[in-house]
Amino acid sequence: MGLGEVSDLVSQARAAMRQAWAPYSKFKVGAAIEAEDGRVFVGCNVESASYGLTICAERMALGAAVVAGARKPRRVVVATDVDPPAAPCGACRQLLAEFGLDLEVVAVGPKTERRWTLGQLLPEAFMRESLDR
Repeated sequence: MGLGEVSDLVSQARAAMRQAWAPYSKFKVGAAIEAEDGRVFVGCNVESASYGLTICAERMALGAAVVAGARKPRRVVVATDVDPPAAPCGACRQLLAEFGLDLEVVAVGPKTERRWTLGQLLPEAFMRESLDR
């Protein structure tokens, strides 16, 4: 799938990125999650002086999707102002894994993009099945 096929998600992720609250790191991130039914949920990172309270864009978008009843995300687009674009952090990868390792992850920067499945980004994921062993 080319960038043109996810251009609306890219636009929404970039718009969310512009709203980020990142006074400490100055690293703004926006995310757009497309649910299986086509609905889109966005989020941006929100930093805190108490760094542990900071929330990532991907987790904020996922929370909005869950609140709306969306349980089957199809893809997530993560927008940053760096090239090559940044992949989701480990905490975001782990939380996204709750909804399936086949999720398409698209990272976009000002000029380039990168693509993976969540399973590629989180090999040997710790999941519910891990707890049943």
